[in-house]
Parts: sequence; C-alpha cells; structure tokens
Amino acid sequence: MSIREVPLNKVRITDAFWSPRQRLMTDVTIPYMEKILRDEVPGAEKSHAISNFRMAAGEETGEFYGMVFQDSDVAKWLEAAAYSLALKPDKELEARVDDMVALIGRCQQSDGYLNTYFTVKEPENRWANLLECHELYCAGHMIEAGVALHEAAGKDELLHICIRLADHICDRFMQEEGIPGHQEIEIGLMRLYHATGNIRYRDMALRFLDLRGQDPVWFEKHTPKHPGIHYGGYDIIPEDTAYNQSDVPVREQTVARGHAVRQLYMLTAMADAAADTGDEELAAACDRLFDNITQKQMYVTGAVGSTPHHEAFTVNYDLPSDRCYGETCASVAMTFFAHNMLAIKPDGRYADLMELELYNAALAGMSLDGKRFFYVNPLTVDTRVSGIVPGYEHVLPQRPAWHACACCPPNLARLIASLGKYLWSVDDSTVYSHLFIGSEAQTQHGRISMESSYPWEGKAAYTIHDGGCFSLAIHVPQHAEKLCIQINGEDAEFITKDGYCRIRRNWYPGDCVTVAFDMPVRRIRAHSRVRDAAGKVALARGPLVYCLEGTDHNASLSAIILPESAVIHTTVEEMVVLHAEGVAQCTFDRLYSVDRIEKKPIPIRAIPYFAWGNQEPGDMQVWVREA
Repeated sequence: MSIREVPLNKVRITDAFWSPRQRLMTDVTIPYMEKILRDEVPGAEKSHAISNFRMAAGEETGEFYGMVFQDSDVAKWLEAAAYSLALKPDKELEARVDDMVALIGRCQQSDGYLNTYFTVKEPENRWANLLECHELYCAGHMIEAGVALHEAAGKDELLHICIRLADHICDRFMQEEGIPGHQEIEIGLMRLYHATGNIRYRDMALRFLDLRGQDPVWFEKHTPKHPGIHYGGYDIIPEDTAYNQSDVPVREQTVARGHAVRQLYMLTAMADAAADTGDEELAAACDRLFDNITQKQMYVTGAVGSTPHHEAFTVNYDLPSDRCYGETCASVAMTFFAHNMLAIKPDGRYADLMELELYNAALAGMSLDGKRFFYVNPLTVDTRVSGIVPGYEHVLPQRPAWHACACCPPNLARLIASLGKYLWSVDDSTVYSHLFIGSEAQTQHGRISMESSYPWEGKAAYTIHDGGCFSLAIHVPQHAEKLCIQINGEDAEFITKDGYCRIRRNWYPGDCVTVAFDMPVRRIRAHSRVRDAAGKVALARGPLVYCLEGTDHNASLSAIILPESAVIHTTVEEMVVLHAEGVAQCTFDRLYSVDRIEKKPIPIRAIPYFAWGNQEPGDMQVWVREA
C-alpha cells in the first residue's frame, strides 16, 4: 500500500487561524526577507547573500560576507517564494524570482558546481572539507528550491540548474567516498528523485546515508587542518563523531544525539527513503529515534536541543527550561520528519507531533507581525539573566530583526507557506486527514473540503463533493475528549486504529461528516527526572501550550504558585486566554531567612506560547509551580 501526500497544488487552505498567517507570509514576511537578503533593512543584521551571488557571477567586486553556508538563505527564500506564488500570484515577485534564478545560473560553473563561497573565496578548495564547509548542505537547499519552483509555480529554470548540480554531485560522490558534514543534500536528492523519476538521485541519497557511521574516523582522515578558520561560527572537531551522527551506521542508531538539526534532517531523509524503498531496517531506526526524541528528549512545546554547545541533544530527560536551545530550525525539521513518517504508516503519533510543532515551537519562532524571529526558543526567560549572564547569551527576551546565522527565518517561512502539503494523504482506498486545518483537497477519490474551528474549538466539518467508495480516515488528536462523529446529522460508525477514525462507505455528493470533541484545559506534568519541571505543571488546551508573561503579573513569575484546586477558565480575546486564581510568595529583604514565607493571592493569566514576546520585553515561563 503506497501512501502519498496530496500535492500542494491540489490543496487550498481556507482556515481562520492559518490563512491569515499564510497571507502574512505572502504580503509581509517573504518580501521583508528579500529586502534583508539585499541589505535594505536599516538596523537589521547584514546578510549580503545576494551580493555574494553577484560576486560569484563576476558582476560585482568585494569580499564574500557571512557564513560559509550563506547561499542557503537565498535557497530557502526562493523555496518560500515559490509557495508564495502558488498561494497568491504576484507578477512583480515572479519577475524578481526569475532574475534571482538567472543570477544563480550565471554563477554555476561548467561542470555543474554551484557555491558562492568557494567560487569567490577559495576556488582551489572545492569539496576539500566536507565536515565544515556545507557545500552539500547548500546544494541540498538549492535543489529543494528548484523542485519547489517546478511543483508549486510551474517554473523549471532552477530545476534544470539543480539537475546539473545534482549530476555533478553524483558523478563525483558515486565514484569516491564522501560524507556530508551537515545532512540536507539527502533531502534535496530525494525530492529531486520524486520530481524527475531519476533513480540515480535516490541512490545517491541512500549512498550518503549508508556511508555515515561505516568508518567512524572518516572525518579525522579527510578534514584538512586550518588553524584560525571558523567556517560555521565555531570549530567542529572531527573526532566528535556523535555531533553529526557519523559514529554509528544509521540503521543501528537508537538515541538522538549531537547537533539537533543535523539529526532531524537525516531522519527526514531516512523516512522518505524508507517509505519509497520499503526498507524495514531504515523505517525501524526512524521509529526508534522518533520514540527516543518524543519520549525522552523533547520539551513540552515540541522544542528539541537542550544546550547551546553545538546546538545539540544531550542525554535523556536533560531538559533545562532557562538554558533551552530549541532552535526554530529543529522544530521545523521535526515537522518534516513527522510528515515523512506518515508516508510509512498513518500513525496518530506522527500527526500529533506535526500539530505540536506547528502550533507551538515552530510558530513561536516568528513575531505576530512577521518581521522578527527567534533562533532560540526557551521555556523560561528571566530578563536579569537571559541574554546577559555567561551561559545564557543565546536566550533572548525579544525576537531580533535578523540573525548573523539566519537559517531559521526562511526555514519557518517555507514551512508555513507550504502548509497545504502536510494536511492530506491518500492511498488506493483511503483519504487521510492529518490536521484540523480548514482546506479543500482534490484527491484521486474526489474533492473534499473541511471547515475547522481549531485550535480554539474542537469542531470540524468535512464535505464530500464528488462521491465514491473509499475510506475517510480522520486523525483525532490524542488530547481530544468526548469525541462525537456524525454523518449527515446521525451518529457514524467508525473504526479507530492508530489514532485515526476510519469511515468506509459509498459516499454521495454533499455528504457531511462533522467531528466534535471537548478541549478542556490540561495540566501537564513531566517525568520525575526532568529536574527543572519537578513540582510544576504546564498548561495546555487543545493543541496549544500556554505560558505566563511577566508583563501580566505583579510578582516574579518564579514566585507564582497554581493551587491544584484552582479552577482554570478561558476568555476569548484576540485568542483564547487562560485565567486562574493563584498565589505568589512574598519576598523578604535578606537573601536567606528562617521566617515563614507569606503568600498573597494573584490572578494568573496564561497566553498561547506561540504569542509570547509580542508585548513589552519581560519574563516568561511555561512551567508553573503547583501547590
């Protein structure tokens, strides 16, 4: 049974929550990012990425500027722009995209090689340092952009450029060993294989995956010495093979470790390859690592990566809230990974993870106005410490306008702009609905539309427009209570398996399936070994995790206690907000005292985590002490 996503060009989002965010992408964020790449936003971190391409094309003079992987910012922006053109035709944006693609084509060398850093700065060192230099990483992102423009916007010039680039990579690395220092080319090659049908690209992706870990000292033997050079912002030690998951063959890995984004990009490609080839060992490895991450190394918001040291996983249950790294790119990659796992097996665990990431850890990476971005997504912010005290420099109370290492903003943009492809899948007998995001899908079983009140209410309604005999499999989130499913106003018969309610029947045009469930406020408690959450609760409702902001409270957030008996109620403002009567510990003048600590009543106000940091700068915390 082959499970396939319904292509993006066959899905239209009509959702009260997500449609405005996609309009924000098309109207604000993607144009803003283009100005950043052109260094046209005063006060923002310099990018110079487009100038790097002009220099590589011989059309501008100067010094290469930025990270060795600066090209990838342009590639991800182009991918987001492709999805933007699919959402909203824009002749001016289309012309600028065409100009950018033509510039990229003028940078490409005669053998297909494409990378501005090495064209401008070190032409003699092409492919000499795979550990640090991100050539394959940049190539992977460029290939993804080429496929996106082909599939979403019907434009093939960048696809042809990327085919030449991929052929160059295959010609070189099918003949000699090479292991990508930062996984991503594997994703790009798999997407190019799906777009073109050329199995050579899938074989190259599998070769890159299969070589990883076969020779744990490969990077030690193949990384040149270069004292004083910092290609990626910090030195990468060839001996630290766990950092890029090259110490153990991919099919034998059991625990997520090392750089979080590298780990998750690798798993995204592994899941794609496993679904395509039926490789059970590869699929089993993906499932083991999925369980390890989600059950032992993931924050309640869906964020992953516990330490700023190499932006990495650490050990099971080490999830500090105030030093959390939780890179936005890692949350985006978690969504990619979960989506590809659904092609192996329609399991509600994967859809639940997509939902958690989209509504929480990923979405928090961008301000509500679409112009400021978090790289790091902590669960606790103390403005006396965060961003100031050594060890907490990465934890910021406000989103910057841009970053020197700007991988996250365009990554989030391409995710939100392409959201339609994460909603529906099909096989020969079934249409799968993975998320309650209002949309219309044209499937092989006919047209289906869904209206949704999510995430504020547990209500959705499906309309069958064409009829036919097939199963409708609706993912119901694991937090839903008192589920009711009706067809044309009467209770429906359905089978529940792996988190999906399956209704099989001969459908008629106009048939309506309604889904309703309760979404009470939940108090989530952590495993006892998560020391930072001991004696605390996180509040959630529906798919949303909530947090407290200092600007809403007349006490230090660390002093606030939520009694176990407190009733939590909701109010509808611009969003659903939670309220409860809590208490706050009163402080005393001395640092330490034997005096009894007095408490005073305090109203508690909690907002969705994705919306924090949009008021005046202040403290924030997700975990709240419970009496």
